[in-house]
Amino acid sequence: MNLSISKNTAESLLEIKAIKLNTTDHFTWASGWFSPIYCDNRKVLSYPKIRRQICASFVEMIKLKFPKVEVIAGVATGAIAHGVLVAEQMNKPFIYVRSEAKSHGLTNKIEGNFKKGDKVVVIEDLISTGGSSLDAVMALREQGVEVLGMMAIFTYGFPQAAENFKKNNCEVHTLSSYPVLLEVAQEQNYIRSEHIETLAQWRENPSQWKK
Repeated sequence: MNLSISKNTAESLLEIKAIKLNTTDHFTWASGWFSPIYCDNRKVLSYPKIRRQICASFVEMIKLKFPKVEVIAGVATGAIAHGVLVAEQMNKPFIYVRSEAKSHGLTNKIEGNFKKGDKVVVIEDLISTGGSSLDAVMALREQGVEVLGMMAIFTYGFPQAAENFKKNNCEVHTLSSYPVLLEVAQEQNYIRSEHIETLAQWRENPSQWKK
């Protein structure tokens, strides 16, 4: 992870409140987990300057980590727009992966033109446990695509996610991460030092936090 990109990304996400921290109360995720953090990277798209920054960071990291990329793929729905921006900047074809195949028409799970053997980098907006992200990777592999790896805006850094990506032999890189976010949030007085322990404890066992 590029530390400069990582800190700049964290600063931007906090600035536009794409990431919110609350140690006195909690957010409830769709999974039912309680959390002191909520991340909504869709907000990035509403801020042209930050949108361009995120895109430029993706392009820089992809050129460094995956120089042989031929096609950019986005994970529906949160990463479609980011993937299009990156593909446009890199002058690459773009495809996207649905969470499940359509029930009508051509019943596609992958939309766009691609062929077996294409070298693809998958764009994701957020990585939590890695489950839905890896579903997209597996869908591409099942169609004979060579997935070079995945790039995401942010990761919570759960040990479970690292294990899942390793088990599925998928290289993953992110523009920023939870530990860097906490560092930046403390530097900017977004959170107080006494809250760091609470935030660190949550990441170790998020499914059981506050239970």
